[in-house]
Amino acid sequence: MRFAKWAFWIAGALGILEIAPLYFMEAQLAVDMPPALTHPEFYYGFAGVTLAWQLAFLVLGSDPQRYRPLMPVAVVEKVTFVVAAYWLWTQGRLPSMFIGGALLDLTYGIGFVVAYFMTGRQQASLHKSM
Repeated sequence: MRFAKWAFWIAGALGILEIAPLYFMEAQLAVDMPPALTHPEFYYGFAGVTLAWQLAFLVLGSDPQRYRPLMPVAVVEKVTFVVAAYWLWTQGRLPSMFIGGALLDLTYGIGFVVAYFMTGRQQASLHKSM
């Protein structure tokens, strides 16, 4: 249970630190990675949904046994970016600065899978002892 708590707490806390600054970086991104955003609603929508998921990871970490059914969905949240990044990279459409983020999401996704199976074993042992 301890691994699951830490896996989700770390992912959530670091995710908040990574995502929250996006709300203040639109102008700088236009300079660093032109052109400027043509659809800011997608940018801020992405930032909002992603930030909400970081908060969900903190909730998952607060009681992994209770929220275990959401763990596969958390894995999907991480794996979708990994798959998209790989696909774009194979086409030469992914700036190299995003590879680290994709690898970090892959690491979190693997940790979430491990947490899912570890909490399942603990749940089974609780039922046997009753």
